[in-house]
Parts: sequence; C-alpha cells; structure tokens
Amino acid sequence: MSENKIQKVAVVGAGLTGLTTAYYLKKAGIGVQVFEKADRAGGVIKTYNENGFTFEAGPNTGVLGQPEATELLENLNGDCELEIADEAAKARWIWKSGKWEALPSGLIGGIKTPLFTFTDKLRLLGEPFRKRGTNPNETLKELVLRRMGRSFLDYAVDPFILGIYSGDPAKLVPKYALPKLYRLEQDYGSFIGGTVKKARQPKTDWEKKATKEIFSVKGGLENLIKALVKNIGKDNIVLNCDSVSFEKTEKGYKVNNQNEVFSNIISTVGAYELSHLFPFADIEKINQINQLEYARVVQVSLGFKEWKGVDLKSFGGLVPFKENRDLLGVLFLSSFLKNRAPQNGALLSTFLGGIRKPEMVELNDGQIVDIVKKEIIEMMGLKQFDPDMLKIFRYQHAIPQYGIESEQKLKAIDQLEKTNPGLILAGNIRDGIGMADRIKQGKMLATQVISQSK
Repeated sequence: MSENKIQKVAVVGAGLTGLTTAYYLKKAGIGVQVFEKADRAGGVIKTYNENGFTFEAGPNTGVLGQPEATELLENLNGDCELEIADEAAKARWIWKSGKWEALPSGLIGGIKTPLFTFTDKLRLLGEPFRKRGTNPNETLKELVLRRMGRSFLDYAVDPFILGIYSGDPAKLVPKYALPKLYRLEQDYGSFIGGTVKKARQPKTDWEKKATKEIFSVKGGLENLIKALVKNIGKDNIVLNCDSVSFEKTEKGYKVNNQNEVFSNIISTVGAYELSHLFPFADIEKINQINQLEYARVVQVSLGFKEWKGVDLKSFGGLVPFKENRDLLGVLFLSSFLKNRAPQNGALLSTFLGGIRKPEMVELNDGQIVDIVKKEIIEMMGLKQFDPDMLKIFRYQHAIPQYGIESEQKLKAIDQLEKTNPGLILAGNIRDGIGMADRIKQGKMLATQVISQSK
C-alpha cells in the first residue's frame, strides 16, 4: 500500500465517537466521509419531545470525566449549550430490604448507613494496608471481596456496575472496565489512600476541565449531535449505508468497488459489524474481537404530569442484584435537568435486563409494562400507575462488557491494524463506554491521523 500522506479518511459509524472524530479531522482541514447504516446520525443518541416531556432514547446523561468532553462542548458553544445537572444529582439511592437508602458520600454517612455490615465497616479501616493485586485479569468481584468485603460488593459496587454497564462484577475485569480504579490500587496500593493522594496533587488547567459533573445539553443530547453534523457538513455524511463494505487496494481502501480511494478507515462500530465491513481482514482476528459480550437492555421512559409518589430529590435509585427485583434502576431526570417535565410533574427512566437477565428484551410491550407498573408502584410510593407518557426502547447490543477476553481482543485489534496500514478499529469495543470516553477517543483518533499528514 502506498506510503503517501493522508488523502481522505473514511469514518464508519455516525455515533458520538465517529462524529467527534470527523469533527476534528474536518477542523484540521482533512477530507472526511462518514458512512452510517441508519437513516440518521447520532447512533443511540436520540431525543424525543412528547406531551410536555423531553426524554432520551439512549444515554440520558454523561459525566465530564475527561477534559476532552468539556473542550468539545466549549468548541460547539453557540450550536449547542452545555447543561450541568442540579445539585440533586449528587444524591444516590440504593434499594435494600424494601426501601431506599442513601448511598453515603462521607465518613460519617459510611459509619451510619445500614447498607454495609459492621464487620465490613471495620474491615474497611484496614483497606490501605492490604497488598496490591498481582493478577491483571482479576474480576471486579474478586478485587472488591479482597479489599473491602461482601456487603460493599452487594450494596455499593454491584448496583454501581448495574448503573454503568448493566453488568456483572463477576465477569468485568477492572484493568479494562474500570482502569482508574485499577490504577488506584496498582499505583498507590489502596483505593482510600490513592484517592486521598490524587486529590492532593495539583491539577493543570487542562485536567481541571474534567469536573466529573453530570451533564446533558439544553433541549436534549440530540442537540449535541446536530451541532456536530452542522460543523462536519451534511454532505460529508452518507446515511443508509447498510450494505457498505471496504476493499483493500495498493493505493488505499475503496467502498464497494467505487473509484474513490481512502488512505485511512476509522471504524467506530460494534464488534458484530466488523466481518462484513472488512472482508479483507483476518477472520480469526475478527472473531477474537467478536467475543466481546454485550448487555441487552430495555429502557422505559415514564412521564407524569402530576407526580404523587416519593420526593425525587436524587439522581435516581439503583437496585442491587441481591434484592431479586426486576428493575436495574430508575433515573429521576426531571429532578436535576431543566424543562424535562411539566411543573409538578416527573420524568423517570427505568431499566430492565442486563447481563444477568437478558431475557427481558424478548418480553412483549404488555409484559414489560406490567413489570414496570408493579415495581414503580411499590418502589416509588404511587397508589396507581397512570403515566401520561410511556415509551419502550430495546437494545440488543446496549453496552459492551470488558471481561476476561479483553487482553486477547486488544491484541487482535493491534495485529489487524499493523497488517492493514491505515485501518483503525475503535468505538466502544475499547477505551471505555461513557460519553466522555467516546469524545476523548474521537479526538485521539483524529489526532493520530492528523499527525500522519504532517
């Protein structure tokens, strides 16, 4: 293949990662063409406005956990406006023994909470003195039991993982799924000690952009997508590309025998899409990537014009798997985002399924509504279930799970990229699943290509 400098870049997938990549490439003056199989850009990000409610079909919020996320929103200011969640979002509830308990955020709360056993509270005092783990493929369950204890696993870590990954701590590997947590132990020898030491370290102005605040965009997250599309240019995004595939030539890559040559292809799609997109790639390596497991999730958005349940001054509630309920959790979106529901009303987003209950996705609408009705009445203090808005979304490939196969998967990606110069395999198959992770990766991919053009 020719070693010429960058000519034009093909980006596969018009989700947040692909659009961010294309945005930065376009900004640097590099020709880019985005290929999307759906009839719209945005991937799973889609905002609805119905009956006085503004709600999301995909991610409901993000966290400003990477400076790149703040930077992108600053760059797009004028085309979309960042919305930081209200203070109510800092509160988290955990369901235990038939009622909600506040997840403690400080030492006193941690001592008083009924979520954790007295033995584990005492055991936590010794956490800074325990040895570092030596197994890089240790599961999150093994790590937490080793350092903190069973009740912390059941009523803090497990619901946390359900809220992020809809996953199972017994399958996720922290080195890949929660790298910051993994590095706390490896770099500092302790979660507690590492957190204290990191907090004391001075931060650069760039690092300060990662405020860790929960965010959305005014009017809904789809306005972020619209802003990216506007800046990339609609002419540079090709929709309805369901049958697109690439061929490798001496001069670069072509699409379905068309004449245009791309010096680079950046894939941001799921692992299950790779084999038909890149028939020239080593199928054994593709299959190793395709071992990646995805959580199957049902999201049910509920709108009430007159809320008559418990006081919703919280980000939401998470339901530990140990409690044997049919909900993974509930977000109280109207409590911390503006104009999402009528005054005195409420907008909730509930979740079912996940890695340990994937069969939920196969239930029909009536069965799902019956489950949500039962759970919401009991858990949210309602006397009757009469939402003014109800919308069901099903996701067969909702969230990738970074488990024991991750090391082999990353090696396969590296080998494919080395044997096919100009091909980059990215998206949420690696580097994190959150919105900020996707934005960070998008900028990184663009920077990698831009550096080759100089």
